[in-house]
Amino acid sequence: MNHGHDLLNQPIPGLIRKIALPTSVGYFFNTMFNVVDTFYGGRISTDALAALSLSFPVFFLIIAIGAGISTGATSLIGHALGAGDREGARHLAGQTLSFGLLHGLLLTALGLTAAPFLFGLLGAHGTVLELALQYMGCIFTGSVFFLVNYVLNAILNATGDSRSFRNYLVLGFFLNLAFDPWFMYGGLGVPAMGLPGIAWATVFVQAIGNCYMLMRVRQSGMLRHFRLPELVPDRHAYFQLAKLGFPSSLNMMTVAIGIFVITRFVARFGSDAVAAYGIGTRIEQIALLPVMGMNVATLALVAQNSGARQIERVVQTIRTSLRVGMTLMSLGTAAVFLAARPLMSLFTKDPVVVDLGVHYLHIEAFVFTAYVILYTSVAVLQGLKRPVFPLVIGLARQIVFPIPVFYLMADLLGWGLTGIWCGILLITWGAACVILLYVLRLATAMDGAAVGEHEAGEESR
Repeated sequence: MNHGHDLLNQPIPGLIRKIALPTSVGYFFNTMFNVVDTFYGGRISTDALAALSLSFPVFFLIIAIGAGISTGATSLIGHALGAGDREGARHLAGQTLSFGLLHGLLLTALGLTAAPFLFGLLGAHGTVLELALQYMGCIFTGSVFFLVNYVLNAILNATGDSRSFRNYLVLGFFLNLAFDPWFMYGGLGVPAMGLPGIAWATVFVQAIGNCYMLMRVRQSGMLRHFRLPELVPDRHAYFQLAKLGFPSSLNMMTVAIGIFVITRFVARFGSDAVAAYGIGTRIEQIALLPVMGMNVATLALVAQNSGARQIERVVQTIRTSLRVGMTLMSLGTAAVFLAARPLMSLFTKDPVVVDLGVHYLHIEAFVFTAYVILYTSVAVLQGLKRPVFPLVIGLARQIVFPIPVFYLMADLLGWGLTGIWCGILLITWGAACVILLYVLRLATAMDGAAVGEHEAGEESR
C-alpha cells in the first residue's frame, strides 16, 4: 500500500498542491498543538508563559537535529527512488531509522546536562528558570520519540506521502487538547504536575506518533522484510546521511542560535517582552503554514526529479514554488497586520503583553515574504544535494549580523525593542535577496544545460 504520488510524471503544479496541502493542514494542527500549550501555560502564570517562551530556543535544538536528519534522508531516499534504485532506497530507510534512534539517545544525555547552562545564557533566573528547567527536563527525556517521528516522516515524504504525517498531527492535536489539562491539573490517577504536565503530554503524544508512523512506513513498502540487524550502522549510509543531514541540522541550529540571540536581547526588557515575543512567534508560525507545506513538496519534487535527471521539471518546480509562495504570503502579511490585536488577545489578557505583541507583529508581518524566499530556496538547494550555501546564509542571518545590528539599533540608536524588530526585518530581507539571486542563477544554468542536452539528443538522431 503506497499513498505517495508519481513525482516524475504528474504535472508539477498539481503535485505541489497534492503534497503541500496535507502537509500544511498537518502543520496547522502541529502549530495549534503549540498554541494549546501556550494557552494552558498562560493559565498557570505569566512566569510559566515566560518559561515556555524561553524554552522555545532550547526546544528548537531538538527540532534542528530532527529536521536536519529528515531533510538529508528525504533527499537521499528521493534521489535513489528517482534513479530507480528501490532496494537502495529501502536500505537507506532502515539506516535513517537507526541514525535517528542513536541521535535521540545522545540528545537526551546532552540536553539534560546542558539545559542549566543554556538557560543561563538566556538570562533566566528565579521562578522562570526553575519552571523552564522542569519543562525541558521532561522534553529532553523524550528526545528519541521526537527524532524517530522526524525520520519516519522523511521516509514517507521521499515517496510523496504527506498524508500520513498530517493524520498523525491532527490526531496529536486532539490528544494534546485532552492531555494538557489532565496532566497539568491531575485526575483519574494522575497527579497534578503543573507546567511539567504540559511537557509530559507532548512526549506521550510523540510516542503514540511513533507507533502510527512506523505502521505507515511498513505499509509503504520502504521497510519491507525489515529485520533488527538492519539497524546496525552502515558506515557508507551513515556518511551519506551525515554529509547531507549535518549541514542541514547546522543550518537549523543557526535558527536556534538566532532565537537565542533575539531572546537574550528581548529579555533585557523584562518578562512581559519575552512573553509577547513568544506569542508573536506562534502567530507567525500559523501565518507561514502554507509555506511549510510547500517546502516539503519542493524538496521531494526536486530530489526525485534531480535523481531522474529530469532537469526541466526541477526548474519548473523552483519557479512555481516561489511564485505561489510569494502570492500566498502577501495575503498573510495583510491578515496578520490587520488582526494583530485580536490575535494577541487570544493568548493573554495582560494589556502590556498585548501591546508589545501588536507592535512586534506590525513590523514582522512584512518579513513573511522574505521567509518564503528563504525557505523555498533552502528546500531547493537541499533537494539538489547542495546544503552548504544555505548553511552559510544561515550563519550570516542568525549569528554574524544580528548581534551588531541589534546592538546598533536597540542600544546605540536608542530604539529599544523597535530596534530589535527592525533588525530582524532588515537582516531577513538581506539574506532572502542573496539566496534568491543564487537560486535563480542556478535555475537559469540548469535550464540552459537541459536545453543543450535536448538539442544534442535531437542532433544524434
